[in-house]
This record gives sequence, structure tokens and C-alpha cells, in this order.
Amino acid sequence: MQPRDDLERERLTKLQRLIEAGADPYPARVKRTHTTAQAIAAFEAVEKSGGEVEASVTGRLKSFRAMGKSAFGHIEDGTGRLQLYWRVNDVGEASYQTLLRDVDLGDFLEAQGSMFRTKTGEVSLHVKTWRVISKSIQPLPMAKEQVVDGQVVRFSDFADTEQRYRERYADLAVHPEAREVFVTRAKIISALRRFLDGQGFLEVETPILQPIYGGAAARPFVTHHNQLHQDLYLRISFELYLKRLLVGGYERVYEIGRDFRNEGLSYKHSPEFTQLEFYAAYLDYNDVMNLTEEMVAFAAREVLGKTKITFKGSEIELAPPWQRVTLRDAIRQYSEIDYMEHRDAASLRQAILATGGHAPENATWGKLVDGLLGDCVEPKLIQPTFVSDYPREISPLAKRKPQDPTHVERFEFFIGGIEMGNAFSELNDPLDQEARFIEMAQLYQADDEESHPMDEDYLNAMKYGMPPNGGFGMGVDRLAMLLTDRDTIREVVLFPHLRSRE
Repeated sequence: MQPRDDLERERLTKLQRLIEAGADPYPARVKRTHTTAQAIAAFEAVEKSGGEVEASVTGRLKSFRAMGKSAFGHIEDGTGRLQLYWRVNDVGEASYQTLLRDVDLGDFLEAQGSMFRTKTGEVSLHVKTWRVISKSIQPLPMAKEQVVDGQVVRFSDFADTEQRYRERYADLAVHPEAREVFVTRAKIISALRRFLDGQGFLEVETPILQPIYGGAAARPFVTHHNQLHQDLYLRISFELYLKRLLVGGYERVYEIGRDFRNEGLSYKHSPEFTQLEFYAAYLDYNDVMNLTEEMVAFAAREVLGKTKITFKGSEIELAPPWQRVTLRDAIRQYSEIDYMEHRDAASLRQAILATGGHAPENATWGKLVDGLLGDCVEPKLIQPTFVSDYPREISPLAKRKPQDPTHVERFEFFIGGIEMGNAFSELNDPLDQEARFIEMAQLYQADDEESHPMDEDYLNAMKYGMPPNGGFGMGVDRLAMLLTDRDTIREVVLFPHLRSRE
């Protein structure tokens, strides 16, 4: 291994000295009788009675200070921190000199000894034996500790945000608050599962590699199966496979997994992301609205213990009932444009430009409507809001409204100025669905991201009979942003995709 700099060269020298002294800096097995939290709890449980606690603990060395014949340091494991106390008379001169000379911050240590409380009141381990169990070759961008006004303050020299994402392992090692974000994320997913399981849904798994992509308006990633000589697509949605299962006799199904969309990056978009979708027979989009607000409030209570949260400085109440408004009314309210008075792209484009809005020259009428929603409405919807009843042109998989065939029974919901999810009264008429596919193919160019390919097998499944049903999709990453108060999706994805360094 070629050292990158003098610090790595020095640590490699220390590693070699440990090996030459007969130590194994990367042993196959370690002995841990207590986590740091367990060791502290065990001592506190017997402290008043004068009992003793012997413990063997492990963790990464995060601080160290030597004072002549004794030294103090803190190790950190997955449960917290514990102070270690070494004394030369207890560990021996050779061991103590090795500690001073060859141990660095970032090394993983194993230490055995007895628990006690120092004169300053900190529960600690009085070390009798210790060893290095993983030598850190590259110094972590360690958080430095200084005492300011009597308080220990931690500083980090890992200030480059993009570098934190590129080296998430180092970010997590240095920043406990970053680790906590992903603990919370895991709790959110667990809570969503508990809610849906409690509502009688069955969790299933559908193909990631698909011969035909569908279920959303997005450009796919393409790959190739060598043995089958077949191009395949990474899925952009679970929808069409989950609804096949309704044909097969399951009445309530859901999936939490990864979707892949070959589109732009933003603070709320990632080319791969975690999606929750569910489909329930005999529900319509009004029923799904009720389930949605109950599920999000349930997740907040389970994870945070409350439904009132703060996101980007705004206080938001997630408890039902949520505000409900039609798309047409919302756009009229925030843009003063009634899109139904401008029924072709040219007319709507002129109306948007007249108000100073953005209207691409080649955009279809449906895209212009969607642009009004994104530009004028979405940023204003801070409190949880259902926006319903979308034009049929931009909703090829949703049922028409019985009273208004130009619109469909679809809603999106918004919290904190971000679109969180999408849902329909699902189209279950195979003849209407086939006509919609054909219409979409004619309306959009073949390379347009809004195009939706004809899925003959899905139509075949529908012909066997699909029960009326309500469907739902939500970005789990965005919910994690909301419940952890993070303003970019990269903060809640462990290893976000980034541009190459060049």
C-alpha cells in the first residue's frame, strides 16, 4: 500500500511496529461482554450497593489525552461513548508505551477492566488489558473537541458537503447526527410496513428488470440480458405488476423498493430512489386519501412521538384531516389562470407567458398544466394538502370522473412545498386502457419522457377482470426528508449518485 501523505506513512509505520511486537492489529475474533451503554447501565445498577462490574468493551477511539503515568480516552460504539482510563502500573510499561506511541484516533480498541466513576462524575472503565483490533491507516476527518466556556464543543474539518456524500462512511464515522438520520429513516420504513400490515395489506416483490417499463411518466435505464439476447429496463414503477396481482385474487398488496428513472438531479430527485406503492380492491381515490393521511400521521407518531413537526422553519401539523382542493381551483388560486379556458397548448402558453411564467415552446398542453402546478402551486402548499382531479391527458392510468370525462380521479399530496405522492382510482377497463395507450403514443414523440409504451401483457391481464381499486405511490426518501428536517434528498440517501469528479 502506497501512502497518500505523511500522515498515512506514519500510521503504516505504527502498524508495522505493532506487528513486529507480536500483535495482530486485525484479529479474527474479539471479546465484547458489554456495549458501552450496557457497561454504564450495569455499573449504575450496582453502584449504590458497592458492587463491581467487570467488562470487556470495544469501539473506535474518538479522544485521547495522556498525563504522565496515566491516560484517558473515549471509545464509541453503536450505543454511545465510554471513557477509558489507563494507568502504567496496571497495564505495564511496555503496553503503556505502545498506547502512547502506536495508537491513533480512529483506531478500534478492545479493553477489559472494571467500571468505576471518576472524581468528575463520569462512569469509566479502569483498563487492565487492551489491544488494537483494527488499525486506522487513513486519519478520519475527525471531529475535534475543545472546551469552550466549560462545555465540550465538537468541531469537524469535514466541511465539504459533496465530499461527505462521496465518502459517506467517513461522514457517518465522524457525525453521529448523520447516523441518526438513517436510524430514523429505517424507523419510518418499519412504521409504514406496520401500518399497511395492520390494514390487511400483503407485502410482495415484483421484477426490477422488466421487458416493458411503465406505470409512470419517466425515461428508463436500459440494460441487456446476454443469455436471452434481450434488452430490459430497470423499473420506473411497480404499478402494472402490482395491479396484475389484483387480477390474480389478492385484494390488498404493497411493495417498498427501489425505482430507477433516467432523469435530472435536484434537491428532491435522484436517479434511484425508494418508493412505496399500494393497491387495494374496492377503494377509490377518496378512500386512498383517508388511508394516506392516516398512514403519514401514524408514521410520524411512531417515529417522532408527535404529529406536529418543523420542516425548513415551518411548523406543520400532519394529523388528519388534511386540506383538499381540486387542481383547477389550486392553479386558479395561485396563478390566476383557468387552464380549462385555454384548451390548446398555444393558448395556454400565451396565458402563462402573459403572467410572467415559464412555458417551453414545444410543451404539450398537459405539460403546461403540470408546469403551472409545479411552478405556482407546489411551493405554496406547506400544510398537508391533497390536490385532486387532474386532466385525463396527463393521467393515462386513472379512471375518468363520471361527471367530467375531461378529468380523472387522481390526486397528488404536498407537504412542506414538496410533492410527496400520487394516487388514482385505477383504470380497470381494458378497452379504455388500450385506447389511452394508443392516444399517448400518438400524442408524444417516441423519445419523450411522458410517453407510455403499450404493455400487451398488462392489457391481457386486465381482460381477465380487474376489480375496481385505488392505487398509491409515495417517495419514501421525501418522507424521510420531511421527518428529519433535511432540505435535500442526498442527506437521507446513504450513497447518493454524484457527478464524476472530473
